[in-house]
Amino acid sequence: MDLKIEKITKIEGHGQLDLKIRQGKVEELHFKIVENKRFYTKAIEGKPFIAAPSLMSRICGTCSVSHLLCCIQAVENALEFKASPQLEILRKLTTYGLMIRDHALHLYFFSMPDVFGKDSILEFDQNDPKQADRVHEAFAIKTVGNNLAKLVAGRSVHAPYPMVGGFTKIPEEDGVKKIIGELKDIRPKIFNLMKVFQEWPAELKRKTTFVCQKSKDFSFMDGPICTSANDCIEKGHYMEHLERVVIPYSTATGYNFREGNYFVGSLARLNINKDALHLNTKKDAAEFLKWFPSENVFDNNLAQAIEILHAIDHSIDILENTKFQPERLQIIPPKNCSGVGVVEAPRGTLYYKLDIDEKGMITHADVITPTQQNQINIEHDLRHFVEQNITLSKEKMALEMEKIVRAYDPCMSCATHFLRINWM
Repeated sequence: MDLKIEKITKIEGHGQLDLKIRQGKVEELHFKIVENKRFYTKAIEGKPFIAAPSLMSRICGTCSVSHLLCCIQAVENALEFKASPQLEILRKLTTYGLMIRDHALHLYFFSMPDVFGKDSILEFDQNDPKQADRVHEAFAIKTVGNNLAKLVAGRSVHAPYPMVGGFTKIPEEDGVKKIIGELKDIRPKIFNLMKVFQEWPAELKRKTTFVCQKSKDFSFMDGPICTSANDCIEKGHYMEHLERVVIPYSTATGYNFREGNYFVGSLARLNINKDALHLNTKKDAAEFLKWFPSENVFDNNLAQAIEILHAIDHSIDILENTKFQPERLQIIPPKNCSGVGVVEAPRGTLYYKLDIDEKGMITHADVITPTQQNQINIEHDLRHFVEQNITLSKEKMALEMEKIVRAYDPCMSCATHFLRINWM
């Protein structure tokens, strides 16, 4: 069998897959990221550190908030700036808005069609209450995620309020009350979402290492880097444990963590850090949390749904118990320094390292994204699946491999393509 998938569908960006089977064995399997390189890390060299986060957020529309906050964190760590408690809260809320919106996008629009055997959510049967209700819930949940980000950060994409040293605007009381009501309204809908992916029988298990940042309140913003083997390192030393791998058929560099391939993302976070979820999430989602720890890649979808519930619960808790006060944007003097930022983006651990000169200009930038880190693990999972299902037809093989890739929710760019398979 020779199989070439030119456009992996319902993912963000451009991905391809080549498969060659000879005499019942996998001779070649290549998972390819084929985005054009855009050289953002080179483009910010010579730019002032105050401008770097906004520029770097343009790497991705979907994950722009994660790039913005991670870059801010790297700059502030380099300059030894300590964020105020209110500033940390605002950044958490900004991240929660992203998680609600972004996870909902993936689960409803990209993965849920696989559950119902559809090519697209547009094919859902409006006469079937189970399918019709999911469509309406999709837009309701995404809207509230957007609204939370707009209230706190100014926009849901390329947010203007978060900056190095603070926020340029503080949420207004009327807006806070309104968004609390909206969050409470969508909360029951998340249990329907979790049920969909809990009941989906899709399964692919393979031993791998799970890696994530472990925070005390599951805030996606701080804590050491920990593995599923209970081995933790300080995030400033993360790069020392990564092996950079040039993949000749992919435009993105891959990474191994210490001894081999590894998984970052929601599944890793639930496997390693589920005890830190909000108390209301742990209580009401106890039935779903029994699934974890899990080695099933498709449980990444269920983990994302649980993270939406956590983001809602923690946001409500923060907003109901915080009186936001005016806070001046801090002006930080430049110096010759280096800093690291690490946050949990929707798809996994995002790493920034920045060098700044005495004039406050960026002299070097290094960015490692979640999908780069998952790239090798995805390929190993695909090979494992094919070896276990070697007799499948081309059509079935192609569809099932796409489902596996989608379960990771990879972010290759902001574009999404429809399916076209060219048989070799």
